[in-house]
Amino acid sequence: MQDRILIVEDDPETAAAVRAEVEGLGCAADHRDTLEGGIAAAVSQPYRVIVLDRMLPGGDGVEAMARIRAGGSSALILILSALGRAANRVEGLEKGADDYLPKPFEPEELRARLRALLRRGTMQVLDNDLLAFGELEIRLKARTVHVRRAHVAVSPKEFELLTYFARNAGQVVTRMQLLENVWNLHFDPGTNVVDVHVGRLRRKLEEAGSQAIQTARGEGYVFAPKVGG
Repeated sequence: MQDRILIVEDDPETAAAVRAEVEGLGCAADHRDTLEGGIAAAVSQPYRVIVLDRMLPGGDGVEAMARIRAGGSSALILILSALGRAANRVEGLEKGADDYLPKPFEPEELRARLRALLRRGTMQVLDNDLLAFGELEIRLKARTVHVRRAHVAVSPKEFELLTYFARNAGQVVTRMQLLENVWNLHFDPGTNVVDVHVGRLRRKLEEAGSQAIQTARGEGYVFAPKVGG
């Protein structure tokens, strides 16, 4: 299913800019331009993320978060507001926002924050041990990998590689990032060591039924397993 993101914003230009970034991430966007309309939508449909303005017709978006939660919504909430002082951001986060982005914002930063929230909503961390993406499970303490409850035999380096991918799910990871964080090399050794290991890990996951690792041509890789698929 396509992820749905709710935009609660009364300024048409801002709403259009946010919608463009949401749809650019492959998500479906719903828009409401009043506080009451936003709350009604938030509690009536399952959204992955809610982008919520503060100064809306009907009241303050920050104060409305408690009503959204009380209505049963488990969506992650990104406050988007012209009230961008540190005290405003702290207030929003302390009252339950998952992120807070001041206006005016750069489209690239909004996209990155939305991607991070979608990743956080996809990955489940239980007892500081289990990273779960639908039928793909990574046990950190046991250093084991399972797909559809079947064990996938990976080498120690492949496990480190998979764990790094998982912690950066949904984002493009470059070969240099992998060299630095998985191999602890802060220079390019001029070999295809990254591609070889990624290729081997990808084949193992695909044989087990998980299409988790995608190639971002000219950039690197993206870890994006399908949840429930």
